[in-house]
Amino acid sequence: MIPRISIAQAGQHAGETVEIAGWLYNLRRSGKIAFPIIRDGSGLMQCVAVKSALPEETFETVKNLTQESSLVVTGKVRAEQRAPGGYEMDVESLQVLQRVPESDPYPITPKDHGTDFLMDHRHLWLRSQRQHAVIRVRHEVIKAVRDYFDSHGFTLVDTPIFTPAACEGTTTLFEVNYFDDEKAYLTQSGQLYNEATAMAFGKVYCFGPTFRAEKSKTRRHLTEFWMVEPEMAYANLDDVKRVAEELLVFIAGRVLENRQEELKRLERDTSKLEAIQAPFGRMSYDDAVKVLQTRGSEIQWGGDFGGTDETLLTQDSGRPIMVDGFPTAIKAFYFQPNPERPEVVQGVDVIAPEGYGEIIGGGQRIHDPELLLRRIEEHNLPKAAFDWYLDLRKYGSVPHAGFGMGIERCVAWMCGLEHIRETIAFPRMLYRIRP
Repeated sequence: MIPRISIAQAGQHAGETVEIAGWLYNLRRSGKIAFPIIRDGSGLMQCVAVKSALPEETFETVKNLTQESSLVVTGKVRAEQRAPGGYEMDVESLQVLQRVPESDPYPITPKDHGTDFLMDHRHLWLRSQRQHAVIRVRHEVIKAVRDYFDSHGFTLVDTPIFTPAACEGTTTLFEVNYFDDEKAYLTQSGQLYNEATAMAFGKVYCFGPTFRAEKSKTRRHLTEFWMVEPEMAYANLDDVKRVAEELLVFIAGRVLENRQEELKRLERDTSKLEAIQAPFGRMSYDDAVKVLQTRGSEIQWGGDFGGTDETLLTQDSGRPIMVDGFPTAIKAFYFQPNPERPEVVQGVDVIAPEGYGEIIGGGQRIHDPELLLRRIEEHNLPKAAFDWYLDLRKYGSVPHAGFGMGIERCVAWMCGLEHIRETIAFPRMLYRIRP
């Protein structure tokens, strides 16, 4: 039996006859020789079809292949430094499973296409080498996230997608009809449930899709994105800063270690990733406002940072900056106020350089039941929906803390992408829900 291999395994089979199943990525012809390039998801393989070495029908089939036709190629693998991946295959036989008709050719060609066209054909655009590189970096980021938390004593506990109430603010909720005319909402965050599981397991994280109904069209926003959220019992703001810093350094290291080819294809300046080392810069919100004002921002104390503000803050730094002590009034109801200065919270934003903005946001949670109830009322949230959350402060309440990190923003930063839409296979944005 001739073994079927992936293109990535070609180096292990030099000198052997093997099968490769894939799709036609490109085809060059030169007289009595044709060079079909096959992709299979693991890499590219340049094949060499010589007319004199093949039945005439087989050579004609190869010569007339159309882009993205699906096929199985049999041939001998040999080393060839000039070929993509360093190996070539001499074609011995070929089976076409489906030939893309010339009357309706593959719509994505080497010519320039507009962004809207490519997004409308996202289901096909994913086959391009650039998109392969981005999604493989995303895979590496996700694996690094899991490896970091799994090796530091955290337990993965999944949290609900359907929730009965908001945790970040009612204006950005997607409302859905539940049973018997009851309303439910797509989750903005797993954090509140994480706090419950942290009281059971000590250190936990959840990792899944989250939804924000912000009518935002910026390059940093999606309406559906993936977020990792660790939560730690008996922890404070300093623990959040330490874990956030360790996590980002770990992720950058893993991407550099395992995705050099992808970074090269994306033309990413890897020195920018090499600079992601501890310690990160530290700055209070008070000082950040002063710095921003000297750099031309119109921000006043009490205002939240916009994207331009975040870019200005890191313009002289190759590393992320941690900003803490944000005003209580602009943060979510669950943030622990600073006991020595209640007008600010014990929270932190980790702001990435190069204009990538807030990558991580988190801090210490309120553990006092009376204060938490007061904050829920101040935010006009339905107390009944938070009875279970208040229970956590009645039965063994302890100081605890955590944060959230959006995967897509992190991937955009690692890849050096201009827009977040390329970081997920099928992005959901304000004006895009197809394909």
